[in-house]
Amino acid sequence: MITLFKCYKPLLLPIRTSLLSPSQWPISKYSATGPRVRFRCLGSVGHSRPLINEKSSKVGEGGGGESDNHKSCSSDLWLYNTMSKQKEVFRPKVAGKVGMYVCGVTAYDFSHIGHARVYVCFDVLYRYLRHLGYEVNYVRNFTDVDDKIIARARELGEDPISLSRRYCEEFHQDMMDLNCLSPSVEPRVSEHMPQIIDMIKQILDNGCAYEIDGDVYFSVDKFSDYGRLSGRKLEDNRAGERVAVDSRKKNPADFALWKSAKEGEPFWESPWGPGRPGWHIECSAMSAAYLGYFFDIHGGGMDLIFPHHENEIAQSCAACNKSNVSYWIHNGFVTIDSEKMSKSLGNFFTIREVLDLYHPLALRLFLIGTHYRSPINYSNVLLEQASDRVFYIYQTLHDCEDVLRHHNEANRKDSIPPDVMSCISKFNEEVLVSMLDDLHTPVSISALSDPLKTINDLLHTRKGKKRELRIESLAALEKTIKNLLSILGLMPTSYSEVLQQLMEKALKRAKLSEDQVLQKIQERTSARMNKEYEKSDLIRKELAAVGIALMDSPDGTSWRPAVPLSMLEQQVSAA
Repeated sequence: MITLFKCYKPLLLPIRTSLLSPSQWPISKYSATGPRVRFRCLGSVGHSRPLINEKSSKVGEGGGGESDNHKSCSSDLWLYNTMSKQKEVFRPKVAGKVGMYVCGVTAYDFSHIGHARVYVCFDVLYRYLRHLGYEVNYVRNFTDVDDKIIARARELGEDPISLSRRYCEEFHQDMMDLNCLSPSVEPRVSEHMPQIIDMIKQILDNGCAYEIDGDVYFSVDKFSDYGRLSGRKLEDNRAGERVAVDSRKKNPADFALWKSAKEGEPFWESPWGPGRPGWHIECSAMSAAYLGYFFDIHGGGMDLIFPHHENEIAQSCAACNKSNVSYWIHNGFVTIDSEKMSKSLGNFFTIREVLDLYHPLALRLFLIGTHYRSPINYSNVLLEQASDRVFYIYQTLHDCEDVLRHHNEANRKDSIPPDVMSCISKFNEEVLVSMLDDLHTPVSISALSDPLKTINDLLHTRKGKKRELRIESLAALEKTIKNLLSILGLMPTSYSEVLQQLMEKALKRAKLSEDQVLQKIQERTSARMNKEYEKSDLIRKELAAVGIALMDSPDGTSWRPAVPLSMLEQQVSAA
């Protein structure tokens, strides 16, 4: 039976304009455009969007009889929807506009690289939607009122809100380092108590929650669709890691909407007495406040599917039974020895720890070098490989930029050779297909190989330097590559600055100073002049073992970072 009831209507709060407007992004030529009741959420059941798995709606098939508004085509963006367990064509509720909510961090400590993966993944989605021409309202919250924050503050003898504010700022620094764009708005729990309390009142009024001694619990028995997102049955449910077992609950699976105040804890006044919100209600209230009950994308890590997002759906529908999120998107875990990385397990590396030894853009490439829904197994050798790759990319573009700087753009012709045009067209097609297919970033990154190789041929080979329209070719290739790097958030402000930083990080990992490396190079040069080739080879191998590669040229010997030979040998032995 479906029971209709009054829908809580939040006052939509303003969203500030992002620092970068969509017009500043390059647009592809492929641009898209009371009584005990059981209830079902009307907006959460079923969908009308074509699924990639359905024969009638594969890309390019014309929709198999669908209306013109629902036909899919080769320029459609497909996203995997956790709710339907399939890829679906992305169609926003309002043409040209996207509302996206991503669950943020609980700010009580430095963030680890599992967090980095979440926000880098959704930053790529944010950037790509804007690249396609959408106006995106990206909301990402801070949890600054929580049991873990209170416990940590008590441990440090600090005010919980003050502690959380400090770690929010640390998180901002991490995101800036990782080249993540700022969201449109970043609401905090402590600043949205009126919205949270109003939503809880509406859930109570609709008969879907109950109060016990100043605590308010959501009654999961009232929501017949509970478990639809996660695929879990109600009897499989259990109290979440942040939820203490309470014998007063009508069902052990019921979860707290409001917690009565305990001595020494921060609290806010409410109709049920002083207290603070439960974990799940905050996101329902804040997403409704900034995006309404009907928005496009709700995202986060896979660990949030249950219980957090499952509970969000239940309580949002209890406040408004037409509540609807079109696409639930979740990224995979970062693992250590195939076990999820998390603070609770103690097997994590903070972003700061990793960035102490590796460049932020190397970490970013590492994180998007695997499809966002697949797990990433953290390892130093993979970070070394990512670091080596970004050095190659930026060195190539730096050399290209240096050559182009000496040629007046006004004197360039409007054409390029057919083989270069073919290389660019092939690259653009591979990027288009891979990004539209559920943001398959590894394929796009791999596609960089051919245009980068072509640039190096034009820069450094005798044949390439004599090529007709060489400068025009270099300019076109550079522009094409920079376009993808911007979409992926890998475009630095200065190639030379990043190259220098990459070299400094490599020296730090090798536990060497640049003077020591230059001394080794001088020793090797002397050994070669004296025909002491065994000594010369030994010096090269010693440096290669710690990630310092020597490069001989007619102008002398230089060095660059490389994957340590010792790591590669260990990798081969392990295989």
